[in-house]
Amino acid sequence: MRVFRGFHHAALAPACALTIGNFDGVHRGHQAMLALLKVEAEHRGLPSCVLTFEPHPRDFFAAQAGKPELAPARIATLRDQLSELLRCGVDQVVVLPFDQRLSRLSPEDFVREVLLDGLGARYVLVGDDFRFGAKRAGDYAMLDAAGELHGFDVARMNSYEVHGLRVSSSAVREALAAGDMERAAGLLGRPYSISGHVIHGRKLGRDLGFRTLNLRFHHRKPAAMGIFAVRTYGLTEAPLDGVASLGVRPTVEDAGRVLLEVHCLDWPAALGAEGGYGKLVRVELLHKLRDEARYDSLDALTHAIRQDADDARAYFASLHGQTRRQTTRDRI
Repeated sequence: MRVFRGFHHAALAPACALTIGNFDGVHRGHQAMLALLKVEAEHRGLPSCVLTFEPHPRDFFAAQAGKPELAPARIATLRDQLSELLRCGVDQVVVLPFDQRLSRLSPEDFVREVLLDGLGARYVLVGDDFRFGAKRAGDYAMLDAAGELHGFDVARMNSYEVHGLRVSSSAVREALAAGDMERAAGLLGRPYSISGHVIHGRKLGRDLGFRTLNLRFHHRKPAAMGIFAVRTYGLTEAPLDGVASLGVRPTVEDAGRVLLEVHCLDWPAALGAEGGYGKLVRVELLHKLRDEARYDSLDALTHAIRQDADDARAYFASLHGQTRRQTTRDRI
């Protein structure tokens, strides 16, 4: 998969089959749309292309209004979004900076400058709630009329439902905010996860007896926050069970910087004390244990972390117990 920042790049394909959206989380509805896009692209002999935006348009408008609370919580970082688009088999992704000029393009100018001149769209697939152009003035009917005028096909995909419920990024955000990781996984089609390079922190966890792996979440408003039982991939061949905090660390920092701090319950001796730094890891957040809290002292924080580790061990023990019971039933 090729990734482009903007569409003024010589290596960008001169024509494509396109879909447009924020694709936050790349949930099962997105996955169904991307599967259809691939089929249509192959039928036409075109590369499949996703046009997405960074920042999220609602982030931009919230900042313009001076009301950051209006920005949506972010499910995935751009890295994780691109990783999931790669897994879906997309040929190319164009990440378009959402700025003042783009926000003011009329629907007609958006079609001409972005879809035709910028991307060479020959087929455009959108969702049933798709809007575009300044003040969201453009709708599907307008896009379809533009396609007929300029010679590109337009198609619309209806909402994707699971057990009668519409799958959407908003539904995923609601599940994560509620700490319902099982429902979030059902909407995403996979456990919710965050990936990134392990960075150096203040080493406070090590001083407290709980070595942590620190990953930066590059958004001030993650969709999930709190303490979780997690599973970490990328350190060793087998995944490592652990406990993690996703938030702003109110007891020791509270500077607004969001970190995912992971404590592996059984640290592999082969990695040594410094073996995790710089590694690219993926952390699955499997079960929420509690909300983040502020403590009056480091002793109180240490006690809470110890309890969280015990609770995570109990959670994983229950999973192993379920597996053993299922294996016994299978044998019977």
